[in-house]
Amino acid sequence: MNDVLQGMFYNPTKGNMGVDEVLKEMLSYMKERPALRYEVIVGCDSSAEETPTFPVVIVVVRKGEGGRFFIKRVQYPAPRRFYNLHDRILQEVLLSCELALWLRENFVKFMEQEGEGIDWAFEYIHADVGQNGLTRDMIKEITGLIRGNGFEPRIKPESFVASSVADKFT
Repeated sequence: MNDVLQGMFYNPTKGNMGVDEVLKEMLSYMKERPALRYEVIVGCDSSAEETPTFPVVIVVVRKGEGGRFFIKRVQYPAPRRFYNLHDRILQEVLLSCELALWLRENFVKFMEQEGEGIDWAFEYIHADVGQNGLTRDMIKEITGLIRGNGFEPRIKPESFVASSVADKFT
């Protein structure tokens, strides 16, 4: 099983949850207000250390009314190290893509069976890179990686899942 899918996700309302429970809770949240539009977004951040923590986040946005998030903290045991910013940012995006690809395959099937009539979309991965700062030279590489996996990239200042939600858990 993939690094990002092993162990538990955390939701402030529901506590620790397995990945299958996350899918059910996402649907349950959407069913609370089925007439509204929903957007599922994935993003990741990391701490600036040689052995960083990577909080990977799934956010379900209820358009115009907030949202819910589910977070999984990935940390690699020694001797795995990330010595530079490029490697850390690349790992953030790889973890986001790994989770997004799994969600696209599994949550889409789940919604086809259980989520009839709910207006939702899943097209974005948020990356913690932007035009200003040390990551500006990585934008083409990162956005190309995200597009290559079939998603639309969002970078700062539009990448709130990575730069705000996940950032709070680094």
